[in-house]
Amino acid sequence: MPLLVGPATSFDDLATLLGPKRDPDASVCWCLSHRLPAATHRALTGRARGEYVRELTTRAVAPGVVAHDDDGEPVGWAAVAPRAELPFARSRTIPHVDDLPVWSVWCFRVRAGHRGRGIAHALLAGAVAYARDQGAPAVEGYPVDNRGARVDLTMAYVGTRALFEAGGFTVAAETTGVSGGFPRVVMRRSTSG
Repeated sequence: MPLLVGPATSFDDLATLLGPKRDPDASVCWCLSHRLPAATHRALTGRARGEYVRELTTRAVAPGVVAHDDDGEPVGWAAVAPRAELPFARSRTIPHVDDLPVWSVWCFRVRAGHRGRGIAHALLAGAVAYARDQGAPAVEGYPVDNRGARVDLTMAYVGTRALFEAGGFTVAAETTGVSGGFPRVVMRRSTSG
C-alpha cells in the first residue's frame, strides 16, 4: 500500500486517529500521557483534551507524523518531539544515555483494518525524517523487548524492539520500565544515517 508520511498538522486527521469514537466528551488519551506532566495530563478532561491537541497542530513544530494511504485517508500516527520537552526528560525509569539533544518517538497508532501492512515501519521512518528535518542529531524510542512474544494491542503503542531494529535503531540502554508485562529498552539511531 503506498503511504505518504508527513507532519501532523491536521486536527481532523488526529481526531480520526486518536479521538473518541462515540462520545465527544470522553477522556481518551489523545496521545497526551507521555507528552504532558502528570498533573496537567490529569487536569485535562473530555473535550479539553481534543482542544489541546488542536492547538498542538498549529505550532511551528508538529506533535508527530501521520501516514495517509493512497486515497488520502489517515491510517497511522507516531508521536515525536524533543525529549527535553517531555516527561521523559525527568523519568526515573527511562534513563538518559548522554547529553545529546535527542528527540523521542514514543507512541504508534495504526487504525483497525490497516494493521499488518508495515504502517508502523513507515511511521518510524517518517518520525526519524521529521526529527532530522527539525535539526535533531538522533532519535530515541522506548519499546518493549518482547522477544517475539505477542504484545496486547493496548500496550503495543510503545512499539517493539524488533520494529526499532528494523528501522536502524540499536539498544542504547536498559531501563527499569515495563509495559504490558515486558521490559522496555532505550533504542537510538542517528539521524544522519
